[in-house]
Amino acid sequence: MLEGAWAQAGAAAVRRAWGPAGLGWVLGTALQLTQASLWPVSGYGALALLALMAGVGLMRAMRYWPRSRWGWLPVAAALAFAATGGRAVGFAAQALPPAADGALVQAVWRVTAMPGRGVQSVAFEAQLLQARTRDGHDLPIRGTIRLSWRPFGAVRGEAAMPRVLPGETWQGSLRLRAPRGLANPHGFDAEAWLWREGIVATGSVLEGGRHEAPRRLADDPWRHPVERARTMVRDAIVERLQPGHEPAAVGLVAALVTGDQGAIPAAEWAAIRATGVAHLVSISGLHVTMFAVIATVAAGLVWRGVGRRWPSVLLRWPVPVAAGVGGVALATAYALFAGWGVPAQRTVSMLALVVALRLSGRRWPWGATWLAAMVVAVVLDPWALLQPGFWLSFVAVAVLFGQGGAAWQPTGLGQRLRHAVMGLLRVQAVITVALAPLTLLLFGQVSVIGLLANLIAIPWVTWALTPVALAGVAVAPLWDAAAWLAQALLAVLRWLAAWPMAVWERPAPPLPLAVAACAGAVLLVWRAPWRWRVWGLWLLWPVLAFRPATPPPGAFEVLLPDVGQGSAAIVRTARHTLVFDSGPPMARSDAAERVLLPWLRALGSVPDAVVISHDDSDHAGGLATLAQAFPTATWWASFDPGARHAGRVHTCAAGVSWAWDGVSFEFLHPPAPDWVPPRQGGDNARSCVLRIGQGERAALLVGDIRQEEEAALVAADPTLRTGLLVAAHHGSRTSTGAVWLDALRPRAVVIQAGWRNRYGHPHPAVLQRLQARGIPWADTPTCGAVTWRSAEPTTLACERARAPRYWHAVPHAGAAGTENPRADAASDAGAD
Repeated sequence: MLEGAWAQAGAAAVRRAWGPAGLGWVLGTALQLTQASLWPVSGYGALALLALMAGVGLMRAMRYWPRSRWGWLPVAAALAFAATGGRAVGFAAQALPPAADGALVQAVWRVTAMPGRGVQSVAFEAQLLQARTRDGHDLPIRGTIRLSWRPFGAVRGEAAMPRVLPGETWQGSLRLRAPRGLANPHGFDAEAWLWREGIVATGSVLEGGRHEAPRRLADDPWRHPVERARTMVRDAIVERLQPGHEPAAVGLVAALVTGDQGAIPAAEWAAIRATGVAHLVSISGLHVTMFAVIATVAAGLVWRGVGRRWPSVLLRWPVPVAAGVGGVALATAYALFAGWGVPAQRTVSMLALVVALRLSGRRWPWGATWLAAMVVAVVLDPWALLQPGFWLSFVAVAVLFGQGGAAWQPTGLGQRLRHAVMGLLRVQAVITVALAPLTLLLFGQVSVIGLLANLIAIPWVTWALTPVALAGVAVAPLWDAAAWLAQALLAVLRWLAAWPMAVWERPAPPLPLAVAACAGAVLLVWRAPWRWRVWGLWLLWPVLAFRPATPPPGAFEVLLPDVGQGSAAIVRTARHTLVFDSGPPMARSDAAERVLLPWLRALGSVPDAVVISHDDSDHAGGLATLAQAFPTATWWASFDPGARHAGRVHTCAAGVSWAWDGVSFEFLHPPAPDWVPPRQGGDNARSCVLRIGQGERAALLVGDIRQEEEAALVAADPTLRTGLLVAAHHGSRTSTGAVWLDALRPRAVVIQAGWRNRYGHPHPAVLQRLQARGIPWADTPTCGAVTWRSAEPTTLACERARAPRYWHAVPHAGAAGTENPRADAASDAGAD
């Protein structure tokens, strides 16, 4: 009797404490993800021990003081903080040693995941079984590595793509690198993505020259059966559909069946994002739920057939139990097969919880179910909190839960159809409004036509395209039908995306305003009296009225993004913006699309002028993207861009000048529009050189001019001075010469280059010149994006120092920092 009372009291205590504990777990995990550096594992262990001790005391207190249940919030938060930190320390221990960054090794590796196939290369994840350096030392590295393999001769079309399958073991030469990505405000955090994916190193498979071609040692499909099956199905879809269907339709079918979004051509993503249907392209909750419904019905029918033959099994496992468990199991298998993304995890967790509650006869409030699914997702993957899809998914589900069910149930086919259409319209409208501020915060834009596009795409994808594509796994000709359905959908999306004002863009608001706007949007659509919901408009208004700060009249700022081995700059005055160079190509995209456009959108800036210094791909790689985005801007270049820009392009020449908001702009080079560079100079010698401002508060953007052009500029104007100098040619030794530095006397120098680039930029000789003259400097490989302001000409603000996280690459000690950085480690920074 006493034991039963204790059990009931314990169950009641758990019910009371569950909400605060679950909320605390999520908050504690989120707090740990803000750490700039990890503690020792003993620190996390001590925190966990203290939390457990506090939990024991709290369990006793709850007998006499029920309100003490909220004490579980900090206890659970501390436990989550410690658990996540401990997992992070364990993962960090597997990373590539800093001394081995860039090492050439002879390795044996096993492919572990579905490869992504590009035009000239294949990328895949692998487990490193053996790695030996040139000097014969074994490299102690565990965990998953991500490799890129471009066969020798692939660029010239002389080599076929290698066929790589999960479970295969290969041997060959690798160049290993520490996980690293570009560091830009409002840009994609590749290092966070690599950390979350469990990637401890990246690398390239080498072949050609002195490197022998890799060879396959073994093939064990049973080691990674799910990934092997995904790859085989994806390749079968591509092989069947590629000859007769457009690539976008082929990629969409492959993405819906196997979760491989990389199969969709990059050009199609613009229309998908503009119409707000990206959630349908990934394996979303709608797809998993649809599959679960079909699987539950099928499992119930099968189990009834089994019961007719063996009635006794129905007594042990009734049809509702078998159907519910079978549906969840099959939905889980589908989610795993499709890549196990965050929306799929959330949906499977909720489905499993709902089925378990129904089968047990219990009923939880929707908030408890929602929170339980979130806790499960966070426990499985704490770093899922870094994904935009996590927040979009859970906020959308919370809003739908909050809407409640309809009290009136229609009768008759016509009423049911009308009720279903109106219900879909209402749900989509509610979700569009509720998620608009969050979408604006995460992506800087909201699809205006998203409501209409989703009304068409959701039923089309959920109840037609996806079921037909999945059925094609069993009946391959159905993939052709799915491809036709995909082509029809894509045609509609392209048409909608071409509408004027299809996308609404706003500057990125500060986090407090964004959080208030998200709360306001949810309040606006909540099922509550309008006298309360109208307050949501007041919470939304600050975001709508927000304008980012700009330099005061007479001042300006230069933003130098991290674009890898390339150059680009954004110059802002009080009311005008200029873009200088467009960065290099990047895989299936370019720096303009990946870096410049998101940053400009976040600033709320539209360029009034664009300058492309010269026609090298590392400076003009994003020219066409900028031309499409800003056709009305005034364009300047030292060459004819041809078909990449349909409008007028002015030729930059010395003496051309203008003024914006009290700031002067003047081209200093080339000497004349028809100036022919020396034979050895080429495009580099013809680079546009732009001076902004005057004297020690000026900025000089110089493209890739050589020391010969530098000397000519000094000879033409011995009084030339500058505050900021962007080093020419990424810090090449043929530029930024001693005469140039002595004449300009720059207050700060920034070098834009790629991390561990093959050219060795910045060259040690350039860094030694800066060090000898005591000139503050920073380089984008170690600093990330750099901000310089004319009001503070000696200060260089580094993006990597603005909001550091423990998964970010740590700059070399002594490299340029955030406050008046100096070149104290010039030899280290240029050692490569």
